[in-house]
Parts: sequence; C-alpha cells; structure tokens
Amino acid sequence: MEWRLLQVNSVSSDILVIGGGAAGMSAALAASSNKDLRVTLVDDNPRLGGQIWRAELGKTKSFEAMRLIAAVESGQIEIVNNAQVFAARNSSLLAQTPVGSTDLEYHKLIIATGARERFLPFPGWTLPNVVGAGGLQALVKGGLDVEKKRIVVAGTGPLLLAVAEYLKSKGAEIVAIVEQTSAANLKRFAFGLWRTPSKVAQGITLRAKLLGVPYLTDCWITECGSPRVSKGETSSLSESPSLKRGIPQLSATLTRNGKTWSIDCDYLACGFHLVPNTELASLLGCSIENSFVAVDEFQRTSCENIYCAGEPTGIGGVEASLVEGKIAGFAAAGNEGEARLHFAEREKTRKFAERLNRAFELRDDLKCLADDSTIVCRCEDVTYAAVKDFSSPREAKLQTRCGMGACQGRICGAATEFLFGWEADTPRPPMFPVRMENL
Repeated sequence: MEWRLLQVNSVSSDILVIGGGAAGMSAALAASSNKDLRVTLVDDNPRLGGQIWRAELGKTKSFEAMRLIAAVESGQIEIVNNAQVFAARNSSLLAQTPVGSTDLEYHKLIIATGARERFLPFPGWTLPNVVGAGGLQALVKGGLDVEKKRIVVAGTGPLLLAVAEYLKSKGAEIVAIVEQTSAANLKRFAFGLWRTPSKVAQGITLRAKLLGVPYLTDCWITECGSPRVSKGETSSLSESPSLKRGIPQLSATLTRNGKTWSIDCDYLACGFHLVPNTELASLLGCSIENSFVAVDEFQRTSCENIYCAGEPTGIGGVEASLVEGKIAGFAAAGNEGEARLHFAEREKTRKFAERLNRAFELRDDLKCLADDSTIVCRCEDVTYAAVKDFSSPREAKLQTRCGMGACQGRICGAATEFLFGWEADTPRPPMFPVRMENL
C-alpha cells in the first residue's frame, strides 16, 4: 500500500529514537555525545518518562528520572512529543501528531518502545473498575481519587508491590496483593538478590510501606462480579460511600491451595507481568525471536542501521533499559569503544532479568480461567468459545474479527499467545487508529 500524506511536516535526523522512556532517553543522550550528529527523540506522551516514570501532574518523584530528563532536555536533542508512529516507508516513519502527520526521516533508528501489561481473560474481567495494575496507577497519577477505596491488586510480578505501595500512599485501602507465583519461587528469587543490593533495598522498603497488607502467594483471581448482598445487608450497602459516589463495587473470587473465597472491593487492579512492544520492529522487518526483538552485542537488529533497546529485547527493568540504551546510542553514533565499556553492566542486568522471568512465570492453571462465554477480544466482543478451536490468530481474525479492533490485537494477542500458543502476525500499517486526513 502506498501512503500519501497532505501537508506533511518533516523532521530529518541522523539518529532517530522512538520512545521517551528510560531506554529511549538513555540512547538519545549517548548518541548526542557525537556533536556532529542530529539526534531526535520521539514519544507519544506529552512528557518524557515513559510508563515507568510517568509524570504525576507534570512531576515525578524519581531523582534518577528528573536527572535524565533534565539532561535530555538541556542537550542538543530535538524532542517531538505527542507523536504516535503508525507506518513506515523507506528510511522514514510516519507519525500522527495534534497538528497532522509528520514524516520522520532518519539515517539510523533506535527503537525503544517499551512494554505494556499482559491481561488474561477471566469471567468478569471486562466489568467497570476492573483495570490494569499499571493502568490504575496511571489514572491516579492523572488525578483519579482513590482515597478510602478498597482495592485488590492481583496478577504477577514486582509491579504489583510498586502499584500497591503507590495506591496506599494516595489513601487507598489495599485489601490484598494476590500473587500467582509460588512462595518457593519467590524465596529462590529473593535469595538471588544478594548480587544486586539495590534490589534488596527496594524490596525491603516496599514491604515496610505495605506492612499489614496481606500478600497472598500461590493465589489468583478466578472471576469477578457484583457482591452478593443478603436482604438484611441491603440498607447498610445503600449507604456505602462508594455507591453514593456512583462507583460500582466488585466481588473478586480468589483460589489458593484448593480453597476458594470472595472479597469485596471498589477496584480490582490486575496485571500478569509485561509484554514487549515489538510491533514497530516487526513492521520494519526486524527478526523476532521468542517474542522479543533479536539484537547483537551492540543492540543492532537484523535490519541495517536499526537498533533496539529496553523491554522489546527482553523484560529486565529500568536498569537494563538504561544500559541497553547507552550501548545502542553509542553504537549508533559510531562510538563502539564506549559502547563496549557497558557490556559487563548489561550482562548483570540480563542475569537479573532471567531470574525475574523464571520467578514470575505464569502457571498453567491460568489457562483455564475463561469459560466459553468469557470475552477474549474486548474490542470486537469475541468470546473464548468463538476462538478456542482455531490454530492461529489469522484464522481467528478471518472468522471472528478477533484482534481487528482499536487496540489492533495488543490485548487479546498477548492473551491468546499464552492461552493457545499462537504466534503474533506481522503488523500492517496503520499500527494505531489514525485520522483519515493523515493517511
């Protein structure tokens, strides 16, 4: 398909960085060490920081984030915010901005598009106030009031603790943290943290701030619905502050060691670790291996002059993203000697990432949560029964429209990969919904 654009703005760069999170900022800063190169950093958010350092009403608590953002903004780096890349052609990318389309030309490209939460379908997961763990945190940072709200944080991964601590700091009552991995896995992971003292300190600090909050391992959500209320409780429930504010209450059903019970809450924040955003790399033809972008020692992809750093190459946390960004930035700028100086640091972060992903590997029990009537593709209202007998996402898409909605399969694609072992299709432009005037 040939894309024709009207009134296109154009940005030309020697090195173009896509993604304003930890990896992207680190890459741009390293690349800008070569003063002869034009470096451009593009992000789809109004402010730099990405998901991990998402600003709270224009501010961020992280000293490291503030230092990095200040360095990027004060350097010789052109910053383009509110620009969502939706297509590619030759040596340029096409992005939608508030003022129209922008043609992003480059000689070398660094992809640092981060990751998103993985959601798994279970009965009731599409109800109001059932949201992603990181998603609820982002809503609160944007101004949502959760003071005195009862919240269950469920799923897997260290993000659960960070989200619970943040919500509690905003006055929420954390009813429980529900972690699907086993206590044995967590102990092995914890014992391995002696290699990374900073992680030990972070863990101790988080647990101290969450003192008194139940942390249930070997436990997971099986369904969510409205709370069962007996006639004698109706009058007291009608006086609930949550209901008076128009916020529906939920009843989350948990299972642990063969025992099942329900707890009431105002919000269920649920996320099952992270999924790499590899769509842009895949669209450009970069090799994808085991769901991640394949790179060499200098973070080069299989495509000439294209590099990748951060979560798209492996879920490893902010430290891994920062060092991979440095290596990619220096290498793209022609300073491979400086890039090599960070190889040992990167190896440490990769070993941590391997232990992290082993510890929070999803258990097979989670594949059995959905029943036939459970929605799998939220955009197109496609049920589990409608897709369970297909052998690929393409078959399911052709017959049911699964994955053809506004999110372009970003939610159901990750879920069906886990449920059925489907491999994601190569994306086609536009990767995101765009205005017709921009095509």
